[in-house]
Amino acid sequence: MTRNTINVIPKKQKNSEIPEFAGDYVLDKVVLINHLGYKVDVKHIMLELNIYESIYKSAVTGSIVIADEGNQIARMSIQGLEKIAFHLKTPGVAYGREDVIDASEETGEPYHIYKISDRKQLNRGITSYTLHFASREFMRNLRTKVSQAYDGKYDRAVIDIVKDENYLDSRKRINVESTGNANKIVIPNLSPFDAIDLIAKRSISDKSKGVGYFFYETTSGYYFRSWSNMITNQGEFARPAKQQFYYQPQKMSSNSKATDQDKVERAYESVESYEFVNNFHDVAANTLLGTYGHRVISHNLFDKSYNIEDYNYHNEFGNTPHADTVGYTDNQFAIMDTPVDYDNLRGISDYAESRVSLQTTTPFLHDKEVGNYGLDAIQDSLKTGQRVSQVNQVVHGTSLKLVIKGQSYIEAGNLIEFNLTDVNSANTDNPKDPRFSGNYIITKIRHQVTNNQYKMILECAKDSVATPYQGKERVPDAIGNNHINKTNRSLEIEEIDSDIGY
Repeated sequence: MTRNTINVIPKKQKNSEIPEFAGDYVLDKVVLINHLGYKVDVKHIMLELNIYESIYKSAVTGSIVIADEGNQIARMSIQGLEKIAFHLKTPGVAYGREDVIDASEETGEPYHIYKISDRKQLNRGITSYTLHFASREFMRNLRTKVSQAYDGKYDRAVIDIVKDENYLDSRKRINVESTGNANKIVIPNLSPFDAIDLIAKRSISDKSKGVGYFFYETTSGYYFRSWSNMITNQGEFARPAKQQFYYQPQKMSSNSKATDQDKVERAYESVESYEFVNNFHDVAANTLLGTYGHRVISHNLFDKSYNIEDYNYHNEFGNTPHADTVGYTDNQFAIMDTPVDYDNLRGISDYAESRVSLQTTTPFLHDKEVGNYGLDAIQDSLKTGQRVSQVNQVVHGTSLKLVIKGQSYIEAGNLIEFNLTDVNSANTDNPKDPRFSGNYIITKIRHQVTNNQYKMILECAKDSVATPYQGKERVPDAIGNNHINKTNRSLEIEEIDSDIGY
């Protein structure tokens, strides 16, 4: 075997532009490259390929399970310093970074193997083991540290860390939502991912004013964006769903135009199974976490003063976009603000002392009269309350797990629509579930490829309900909170966000 030889097992030629069935895929080869540059195609001995992406993770990871009857683990000197290259796509999708999983040497970037596990002998002559891999940036993050000061808009600092050859040195595209705040920030010898996480917590969206960003990698590149940006275009226009899903496939038409291809397309929209991992109604946990009410005390180290702000979930809900509501519409709260005690009229978000936090703010630390968020220091308390609640609404809100047919163009951060029928309804037309249908953001994806088919396991989250609960009507107060009954400015637009692409 020469240095550049790739062993390929002959296989039947297939049409890469037309799926034969839902779950069909194109994966010509899976090339294992050892530390000396020797290559071998392991697709014919691969049992399962898994790729993981999440808005909570800064790198794509994965694993490949191999049944080895040629003792390739010894012949290739596999030790955890290898690379793995492949190109996975759903037949018929356009060729682009957003539509395929391109880890090939020719047009993409191979993943780095960092661990070997679960090695065991299945029977005489066959050994199985699992190779764990991750993106190049995952390994760079472990090997480098950021000790540097950045002055200016926060999104520019993130781009610098991602692109700097001394840090992540990434060649991938990074999609950035512009931040509306700026300040000088000193990174004290942190790993690149930790440094970006520090910046993300202080970032405020320029368009939607939402507090807190997500920095994550998908199979198409990097994203630095807010929760609001996943839901809207330009911070105010409803983002169209990437895909619609149904738990039960809709009935096919019996006319002559109903083709087999229609059935395949319908199967891509069908959900094999679903379950709610958790929902927003763990009132005890969300109360303690400060999701509903949160008192934040900011101590100003410069003039020895302090400021107290009480975050109120129901007052703040209409000020930022949510999965099922964009703009000032009937507020589709995940939980209503009806009285929770028998002796008063206070709602669940009126108890600010459910969680009390203390933080310091240091204006003039870098000769600027601003606080931790690059704004007037008096706003630090309110912004922290908003950020904590938003994170809790996503992480500890309604979480849905779906099993669907593999579609390589779907990635973490996409907005989807899940049409769940109301199983308890007496209506024979099966209307949608009034609470748990609607829009979701994909937070995690597991791409699972076997010899037979390509599946995806999605974890999705929402921070609202499809249909508002009935309750007391809220009216605007003196400072404009509780915005209700205003027109929803939702438009269908085809333009891409004015995000910065690098």
